[in-house]
Amino acid sequence: MDFSTLIGMLVGLSLVVGAIFIGGAVDVFVNVPGMMIVIGGTLASICVAFPFEEVIQAMVAGFKAFSSRKVKVNEVVNIMVKVAEISRREGLIALENVQTENVVLRKSCQLIADNADPELIRATLQIEISAMKRRHKIAQDVYKRLAGLAPAFGMLGTLIGLVQMLSNLEDPASIGPAMAVAILTTFYGSLLATLLFIPIGAKLKARTLQEQLHLEIIFEGAKSILENNNPRLVYEKLSSFQAPRDRAGE
Repeated sequence: MDFSTLIGMLVGLSLVVGAIFIGGAVDVFVNVPGMMIVIGGTLASICVAFPFEEVIQAMVAGFKAFSSRKVKVNEVVNIMVKVAEISRREGLIALENVQTENVVLRKSCQLIADNADPELIRATLQIEISAMKRRHKIAQDVYKRLAGLAPAFGMLGTLIGLVQMLSNLEDPASIGPAMAVAILTTFYGSLLATLLFIPIGAKLKARTLQEQLHLEIIFEGAKSILENNNPRLVYEKLSSFQAPRDRAGE
């Protein structure tokens, strides 16, 4: 579980809800028609803008922003050093038996075991990076579009409320409450965009950069193992990816 994402979302929501409670009447912030316009309209529009399978893919990616644990650079470096230790102790061919859930790492171990040319490993990794970026960009684009659609539908709901209010001007006492209801849809749209869609889109972009860095570490590690499978030398090269405070002996 990525607690930073969950805690940030809960704190932000708690502050908004807390401010509403402090202000008094909570029930005035609940408007079912406004929710229907913002949530329903946003979901309907995003399904028009993107193929349904891409929308589902983005929703799954959004959930992963909460559930996926952040893999640190140090962990990837240590994994490649362990791979180097196996190759030095048992030979390159032994890497065929390395068991890992990371598809790219497993593929890299297979290429090392086959004594593949470093340029082949680089080309393979570039394809993996390009494919990963393309998959991730779809989800990022969906959330970027959602962040624009939610406030737009909020404004649309406000306009609907204003029209309904202006059609009933003969009752001055109803103008204030009707205006509050009309503005609520803008509130809903802004809340969804700023507290949910924009942060998740930013989180997914950060995860893309992080995963790209991990793939680059795997490539450099694989290349180093092929050139000289001395675990110490492999670590010295890969330690450049680490922050100075995380490097051994520094």
